[in-house]
Amino acid sequence: MKRRSLVMGSAMAGVVVGGTAGCWSRDSVAAGAGEAAPLSLPQMPLHDPWMVADAASQTYWLYTSNEEAVSGVPGVGVMAYRSRDLRHWTRPSVVFSLPPGGWADAGGWAPEVHRWRGRWVMFVTVHNERLALPAPAAPAGPSAGAATGTPTGRPLHRRGTVLAAADTLAGPFTLLHGGEPVAPPELMTLDGTLFQDRRGQPWMVYAHEWVQLRVGTMSAVPLGDDLRASGPPRLLFRGDASPHALPQQGIGAIVTDGPQLYRSGDGSLHMLWSSWGSDGYFQTVAHSPSGELFGPWTQGPKWLGRGSGHGMLFRSFEQQWLLVLHRPFKAARGKLYELRDAGHRFELLRQRVDLDLDPEPLAPQA
Repeated sequence: MKRRSLVMGSAMAGVVVGGTAGCWSRDSVAAGAGEAAPLSLPQMPLHDPWMVADAASQTYWLYTSNEEAVSGVPGVGVMAYRSRDLRHWTRPSVVFSLPPGGWADAGGWAPEVHRWRGRWVMFVTVHNERLALPAPAAPAGPSAGAATGTPTGRPLHRRGTVLAAADTLAGPFTLLHGGEPVAPPELMTLDGTLFQDRRGQPWMVYAHEWVQLRVGTMSAVPLGDDLRASGPPRLLFRGDASPHALPQQGIGAIVTDGPQLYRSGDGSLHMLWSSWGSDGYFQTVAHSPSGELFGPWTQGPKWLGRGSGHGMLFRSFEQQWLLVLHRPFKAARGKLYELRDAGHRFELLRQRVDLDLDPEPLAPQA
């Protein structure tokens, strides 16, 4: 779920780096030469956080949807905070602005930044509520299990993940492929993430919306070297595969949100994803012991509830695995958790309150 509510009417890891983070002091610590870093995570509005740990500059980049009240820049886009120690952060700068004249006019959700063929490529979800999709909503054939869901009867509109590229993490990122979405435009999709399988084949893994299907799915579309779709989408699993994902909206809707994929030490493949359950938005994980994208997938425990979700993993400059996610669902802020690679799985250990300064910390459930 993004900034829409369930009562409304209508992932491949980031850069893994080595090195040692520098030592900072108080608010005056700089993210770069002469640059102040006065913010801490409780002061930083953000949703669907994405972290890049840049070894060259020893800087963490935290990307999220643009908020004009925070960045001072109007319009749909993406802004980025920066830090050298995960505790002191710069004020955000806008790194991508959705240009006028395209099909989309809203969104800027779930930005991710991946290194690909010598450039930085952003995956970001946009939409346009005025561009209606035809009903019935559920496409047939290889559209990743759509035909198994009951349409919701809700108004449907174009929504999808588009790509933009830049030479530096600071942008400006410019749209690729004419701003067209990666997945077929008749599908209502979001939260695309880049994944490369053992054979080197790139895929975009994404959530196919419950708004269109009733039971959302996690699905994948193969990509060419230029990151255009090179084949039809395929189903990974349905949202109701998790016992923690509960029906919503009075129509049995099941949310799928925020897929991210990582390998643990024994080669197993794991997907972080989010849904809606007994205490709201939550973070969970699925496992593919074969290490293959198409599983078979088994569902794991609920890691964190109470509005926690859309997390991703990264390594600190000290080589510690960390999870960043947002909580609560409304007025969200970034939270940091320490993990351990146990070989066949990732174990969520503790919240890093020393870094996120959370006044209401939440212990892992599993």
